Amino acid sequence: MLIRIVKLSFHEENIPAFLENFELVKDQIRNFPGNRLLELYQDKNNASIFFTYSYWESEEDLENYRKSAFFNEVWDFTKKLFSDKPEAWSVDKLASLV
Repeated sequence: MLIRIVKLSFHEENIPAFLENFELVKDQIRNFPGNRLLELYQDKNNASIFFTYSYWESEEDLENYRKSAFFNEVWDFTKKLFSDKPEAWSVDKLASLV
């Protein structure tokens, strides 16, 4: 299992467009082969910063998503809204206490 965390910073006036588009594409992202979880978070101290958490069965599944025409469409739209360069991390879960 691979967990992907992406930090996205937006111009304040672009947040509604991002959220509207996320609402339209979130199910397609979640149902992409190999995706097991998709979550969106908003920073409590800076409303212009968001994080996506996605769980992937394998690095290959994530790469297939990132190379897809669907991802390119979503990313082309989203990157126009950024106020800063996005940051991304691929991590392994070491512990989970539920």
